[in-house]
Amino acid sequence: MYETKLLPADKESIDQAAELIKSGEVVGMPTETVYGLAANALDPEAVKKIFIAKGRPQDNPLIVHISSLDMLDGLVVYVPEIAKRCAEAFWPGPLTMILPKTDRIPLTTSAGLDTVGIRMPSNKTARALIEASGVPIAAPSANLSGSPSPTKAEHVFNDLKGRIPCILDDGSCAVGVESTVIAFEGNRIRLLRPGFVSAEELSELCDGVIIDKGVTEAVAADAKVASPGMKYKHYAPKADITIIDGSLDAFREYCKDKDSNAILMVFDESDGSDLPQQAIVYGNTGEEQAQKLFDVLRRLDEIGAEKVYARCPDKSGVGLAVYNRLLRAAAFRVIKL
Repeated sequence: MYETKLLPADKESIDQAAELIKSGEVVGMPTETVYGLAANALDPEAVKKIFIAKGRPQDNPLIVHISSLDMLDGLVVYVPEIAKRCAEAFWPGPLTMILPKTDRIPLTTSAGLDTVGIRMPSNKTARALIEASGVPIAAPSANLSGSPSPTKAEHVFNDLKGRIPCILDDGSCAVGVESTVIAFEGNRIRLLRPGFVSAEELSELCDGVIIDKGVTEAVAADAKVASPGMKYKHYAPKADITIIDGSLDAFREYCKDKDSNAILMVFDESDGSDLPQQAIVYGNTGEEQAQKLFDVLRRLDEIGAEKVYARCPDKSGVGLAVYNRLLRAAAFRVIKL
């Protein structure tokens, strides 16, 4: 049991957190996407502490974070040309690439796979922590497994108080959803988890982007997955969420006769006007929705929501990432109108 401390993201605190990582501990780390639960990616005992703190299934691989391209040496067997183009275009930033790993990456980190997800965060505190630690950092989202991902340090504290020694507080995350995860098939890209870097942007660098069926469909319980966020129910508040896929008029018509105690997740305040339910706004654009989604899902728990009807986001650009997260929060309950 730890006395979890919220620390400012200054040099003194970063150095303190780095010493904890060097000693095999786990700390809360800000990134531009969501807050991460950080440990030495090369230390299997430290990595096990991530799984314990989160209550995370052992077959869910972790993403390894680096602070420079030089750190790739010794972590991966090779870097294909298409991956180099992606790194040049999107690193530092919210893009994770699945690459063949070397034996330096423990199987604990990769969930038994011979590949590993690697990314270079753009958040300066995250990169400073990696540099001060002197090791690549494994860092899944810093929440209890299955609950909404944390976009503020207070979210991490509420979930993991007593489970980790400290959290570096760097304010709200700029992006708000986890990184895009991709794998390579020749000169084509397979999108395993959508994020802020969109399929449309990636398509400019390759011969085509394949959207993995796991992005919009449930994955079999016994399937091996190369990316986190594909297999298990994720991002879920306690409420039962149903996604309503249709026009605004169809959404309003559907909801007008539903339980007045339900909560509506809408794009704009006017979407819920004159309806009997309370409405919570999560944004008009994919970028706004990505930034607000997890905070809104946590608010649903705070207000004791039991049933939620959510307007379906656009499924292109960043909107695909929002749809992917909302699908899992809703346990794939979608009504098409």
